[in-house]
Amino acid sequence: MRVFIPRDAAALAVGADRVAAAILSEAQARGVALEIIRTGSRGMFWLEPLVEVETPAGRMGYGAVGVRDVPGLFDADFPNGGWHEKSTGLVEKIPFFAKQDRLTFARCGVIDPLDLDAYRALGGYDGLARALQLGAAQTVAEVKASGLRGRGGAGFPTGIKWETVRTAVAAQKYVVCNADEGDSGTFADRMLMEGDPFTLIEGMTIAAIAVGAARGYIYVRSEYPHAIRTMNGAIAIARRAGLLGRAVMGSAHDFELEVRTGAGAYVCGEETALLESLEGKRGQVRAKPPIPALVGLFGKPTVVNNLVSFATIPFILEKGAAAYADYGMGRSRGTMPVQIAGNVKHGGLFEVAFGITLGELVNEIGGGSATGRPVRAVQAGGPLGAYFPPALFDTPYDYEAFAARDGLIGHGGLVVFDDHVDMAKMARFAMAFCAHESCGKCTPCRVGSTRGVEVLDKIVAGDDAEENIALVKDLCETMKFGSLCALGGFTPYPVLSALHHFPEDFAPAAIPAAAQ
Repeated sequence: MRVFIPRDAAALAVGADRVAAAILSEAQARGVALEIIRTGSRGMFWLEPLVEVETPAGRMGYGAVGVRDVPGLFDADFPNGGWHEKSTGLVEKIPFFAKQDRLTFARCGVIDPLDLDAYRALGGYDGLARALQLGAAQTVAEVKASGLRGRGGAGFPTGIKWETVRTAVAAQKYVVCNADEGDSGTFADRMLMEGDPFTLIEGMTIAAIAVGAARGYIYVRSEYPHAIRTMNGAIAIARRAGLLGRAVMGSAHDFELEVRTGAGAYVCGEETALLESLEGKRGQVRAKPPIPALVGLFGKPTVVNNLVSFATIPFILEKGAAAYADYGMGRSRGTMPVQIAGNVKHGGLFEVAFGITLGELVNEIGGGSATGRPVRAVQAGGPLGAYFPPALFDTPYDYEAFAARDGLIGHGGLVVFDDHVDMAKMARFAMAFCAHESCGKCTPCRVGSTRGVEVLDKIVAGDDAEENIALVKDLCETMKFGSLCALGGFTPYPVLSALHHFPEDFAPAAIPAAAQ
């Protein structure tokens, strides 16, 4: 009799360890033999801790379970799937979960994240085995054909980046994973590292073989201690199993991998600032060219991809490029782990093929606001993403459709706000955030964001509102096209979208109709 309880940070925050201990104690007191398996999270955070029990029909769920619920669960014979007021039914039939296309996150919440045998039983390392058979050039061709684009924000075709590094001539090459997940409302990187770390290890190993790299680094933010511990444990297990180090999987390829912890600078999510930090320097953006694919870590050709990009590679190599490209629409192929957060009823991770509308994600999947009040705005793409009003909820969730409406997919985060939100304050926050997190290297970002805060304060105060609105728009243009990286370049997105869609929040009595 097996019971599954997550040890994901989100579940731990609401008492998963205490619930696991209570279930074990109650089972011992009642003479019930059961095995508790600690998994990652399924991503349905409003049900955490979600306790699952294995039955002939499938895994039955109970959530959100508290310590006080445990005796009642045993009275209801939950180890055999008995009904209780916390019953969710079969977990994979919960509407939020059943509507997903789980490719990258297929094993999250299903297995013990450090059980290599369980990982391999569900197809783990089949992708690496196929990559070794295909060879470097064909592996890169497969990634190209899949249509996979970077999941960190820029959406650059992954296969083209790999091909650039593969054909570069150098004695040493590197593979670097960007797991510096700093966007508000995002948690996909953390969830995967804590729930299925071997997927990332396998994906990075495939990349290393494809481009000819012998060393890789996972750059993780210091705020993720559970993820860091799990990744280090998985790396040690993979090394002992011959899946890392010398002669990977019995091949002629060597690949070493290690975790490096960042110090919490948001700008180190930008790939060149990340590389500077990895080299032991201050995290500042590098001017490009040269691009990291040619002159990257320690001046050598380097693949820098987001964690979700690497974690998607095993599926592509195992099932084939066509199987992945069958999902999605237009130039946005495959799936995206959309992270729904903020003032929303059903917050969590929803992996789905590109093409679903923003309104479906917010109202049908997310269930609308947690307060029950009307949704007024959704910020898509992190703190640098645009605000979408309900009038734009028909926007398909794909890179080109969002770009056409001056928005960003980013890392897949959606933060929901109800009608209590003050959009002038949110615009000001965007500028203040940029000022706080700027690395200081370029003037448009360093100075422009500080001036932006001052001008927005004047607008809200009704001080020459019409002139200052024109000034902040001009300032945004300068930041957008003059900044060295996306921190300064994308900060105008939330500011301009707030001004455009919610003009009434910017001192309405002082703003003439023409300025709106």
